[in-house]
Amino acid sequence: MLRLISLCAAILAAPTVASPALAAADYPSRSVTMVVAYPPGGSTDTAARLVAESLSKKLGRTFVVENRPGAGGTIGASLVARSNPDGYTLLFGASAETSIAPATMENIPFDIEKDFEPISLVGKVPFLLVAYPGFPPNNVSELIKYAKEHPNEVNYSSFGNNTSNHLTGELFNSLAGVKMTHVPYKGSGPSITDLMGGQVQVSFDTVTAVLPLVQSGKLKALGVTMVERSAMAPNVPTLDESGIKGFTAGTWFGLLAPSGTPKEITGKLSKAVAEVLDDPALSKQFSDRGITPAATTPEEFRSFIRSEISKWKSLPKE
Repeated sequence: MLRLISLCAAILAAPTVASPALAAADYPSRSVTMVVAYPPGGSTDTAARLVAESLSKKLGRTFVVENRPGAGGTIGASLVARSNPDGYTLLFGASAETSIAPATMENIPFDIEKDFEPISLVGKVPFLLVAYPGFPPNNVSELIKYAKEHPNEVNYSSFGNNTSNHLTGELFNSLAGVKMTHVPYKGSGPSITDLMGGQVQVSFDTVTAVLPLVQSGKLKALGVTMVERSAMAPNVPTLDESGIKGFTAGTWFGLLAPSGTPKEITGKLSKAVAEVLDDPALSKQFSDRGITPAATTPEEFRSFIRSEISKWKSLPKE
């Protein structure tokens, strides 16, 4: 009898383990941290704060953005990879740490495919291919022809080595069969300054950064690096339209959780992201910043990441 009483007491004292479905039903029961692996004020940070505000209203709990910059986004991503997989620490990731770093950096402190559960793609930011106004080519076809006739004489600028627009330039070289010379800068600002001054001839940069300069005549637009035209520059043809079929590049954002996070939670978050991105107010805020909303299922986002990594790995090692 005493043994039976002891057994019952032990059962009653044992902690109750909630099922994943029950955990998802109660999720979120407290605030959620969204880590951005870049400093405040950039496009990734801005998009994250807009999404965090909308998710807070949608799910009834505060989503807090925490900036953990450094090492091309890999510091913040590594922090999330080591976090408790309970849905309360998420990565608002960008292309640099999720698809470019695995293709260009050695010994990064995480495996994007093994250490994360994709939740949803959030948005895409296309680049405009822009040129110095005095540069002869006025469209992509003319640029390709000119670059073939003047190998290594056309210079293109970037935000720095192994950045998204550096690799976009190399992708253009590879797919167009040309040899433009890469000139790295420390950020978009100095890159654009030298482009306007004619020290370099072309560059790939975000629509929001260069469109005002195109509209004022300080630069000219040759193409957009997404398959669809940009709503901010509807008269500028895509590179796909201009003969480089399937050309897509730019930067993008997405939401990821640590590996092991219950699928019931990632699925609930994915559905919530799709619903907030469908809201006209958030869509307009994105559009005003040159961001195209792009919600996906977790599996669609997983496939997208894999395709991006494969694309960058296929470039020549140099």
